[in-house]
Amino acid sequence: MSPNEPTKVFARVIESGFNEGKLTELGDLVSADYVEHQFGGEPGLDGLKSLIQQMRTAFPDLRMTIEDSAVSGDKVWARLRCRGTHQGPLMGIPPTGKSIDTTALEVCRVKDGKLVEHWGVPDRFAAMTQLGLLAPPTGQ
Repeated sequence: MSPNEPTKVFARVIESGFNEGKLTELGDLVSADYVEHQFGGEPGLDGLKSLIQQMRTAFPDLRMTIEDSAVSGDKVWARLRCRGTHQGPLMGIPPTGKSIDTTALEVCRVKDGKLVEHWGVPDRFAAMTQLGLLAPPTGQ
């Protein structure tokens, strides 16, 4: 595996899947037995496709940008910027019409040119605050 392969695979999953909603292309990028370690994530390629569909339904203009990344062996570590407008239901929450601009930290393992494992830490508190679902912190 070339040193840049994990980054290239991850970047294609972000662009094709999350940004463009081209779920059929994910079969070439994600292992069928993909393991999701993020809270609430379903395993397998179908689980990832389901997550992307949910995100793109809630935020049809979803745009994720890789701000920073680094590779260590078969893993890529990345900081993402996530933006979108809440125009559809999200985990039972009706659309608010408000926009989010948050970050997420991601770690993905790549094997044989495919994503096989993912750990993610999205800033859910910032997203919930921006959507008006959580009061902003006080005393700052």
